[in-house]
Amino acid sequence: MKKLLIVACAVALMNCNENPKSGYAIISGKISNKIPNELSINSYDQSFKEVLAVSADGTFSDTLSTNRSNYVLFDGKNPVFLYVEPGFDLNINYNAQDFANTLNITGNGAEISNYLSEKRKEEQELLGNLRTIYALDEAEYLDKLNSFKAKQESLLHNANNIPENFIKKEERNIHYNYLRMLGVYEMAHIQLAQDANFRVSEDFLKELNEIDYSNEEDFEFSHHYKALVSEYYKKKADNLSKTEGMPFDLALLKTLGEIPNKAIKNGLLFDFANFHLVKSENVKEFYKLYSEYSTDEENNKLIADKYKKLTAIEIGKASPKFVDYKNHKGGTTSLDDLRGKYVYIDVWATWCGPCVREIPALKKVEAQFHDNNIEFVSISIDKASDFTKWQNMVAERELQGIQLFADNDWNSSFVKDYGINGIPRFILLDPNGNIVNPDAPRPSDPNLVKVLSELGV
Repeated sequence: MKKLLIVACAVALMNCNENPKSGYAIISGKISNKIPNELSINSYDQSFKEVLAVSADGTFSDTLSTNRSNYVLFDGKNPVFLYVEPGFDLNINYNAQDFANTLNITGNGAEISNYLSEKRKEEQELLGNLRTIYALDEAEYLDKLNSFKAKQESLLHNANNIPENFIKKEERNIHYNYLRMLGVYEMAHIQLAQDANFRVSEDFLKELNEIDYSNEEDFEFSHHYKALVSEYYKKKADNLSKTEGMPFDLALLKTLGEIPNKAIKNGLLFDFANFHLVKSENVKEFYKLYSEYSTDEENNKLIADKYKKLTAIEIGKASPKFVDYKNHKGGTTSLDDLRGKYVYIDVWATWCGPCVREIPALKKVEAQFHDNNIEFVSISIDKASDFTKWQNMVAERELQGIQLFADNDWNSSFVKDYGINGIPRFILLDPNGNIVNPDAPRPSDPNLVKVLSELGV
């Protein structure tokens, strides 16, 4: 049996030798003219990513655990939105150079995934440029939103062979998307219209007051509902943080820990801890609170492993090392080569928009501290197939400092030892190779210059 999505059979609490219909689905297919990027299966919330093996002729096959229903198959450019249930057997075929016109999903259970594909096309056509839509005045925005919702509902009810239980849940999912767009309008309009005094009318958000935040079925099915629930508890945590003077991350853990519904509580606790444990200024207290409230054993094992890795990279401890990374100027460079100087490390990739946006600020900081006791090191985690692309970008953008190429992209030991699951990531080390900050301020953050100055760099 092919490698399982997420972690392993233990995560799904099932026997690998069971019939796929008991808890698994199969996806397979062929991508013609595949672009030279990895093919991966991802969760909607990007909490996990599994790389799939692709044959030379573009064919692939994998077995998925169905403890999740919604996935995105992604080749680096073209996303295929999939829905799976136990026993589904989906076959996905398309030409990567003409994705929109060639995507074809067949097999047992394909009807829902085909509906999701059409839904995405319609969303792109109806919404177009969101910046333009958020800039509309309130009445125009509501008209646009209601029209969009009506067309989505029409698409759903005109789809062929969609199970009734899915239709009912999807109707609510469409409504939750509508509610989310109501909720973000005021802030988005303030920014786009550059009108700090703008406020929506008194009854604009009245429908948000009708949301039931304890619907477990919708929490598991709808990422829009999940986002609404998450935002609701973040607002409660913000109030707690302000009234009790406690850090927001700890206030949120405490708030989430008091949710009556166990599935919603554990789901939100895990999502928050998985991404934010590394960012906490008090990792031990964060982990202690998480452990007190979370009752999901599998989630707890994953967070415990993350915690162990984080405590291995605490401030003052020796940094994990990289060895013999290819240097853009020629030869190789290891972390030990830089002893005797502070080291500011930027983990990035050419395809990462937020990483590229930091380049001007990084150049500015490098110039400010150019003659000081510090090395600025940029480590690319691009795929080996993008080595030339990396070389060209470094040259074209005249990137300064020490430009290195990691030995195994995301799977490089240095990246894994720091628990990096999102980039850009910045790390600051002292002249002895010890950790000053495992999640240092970005170059665009004024605090970086302040920190470096206070260290006497």
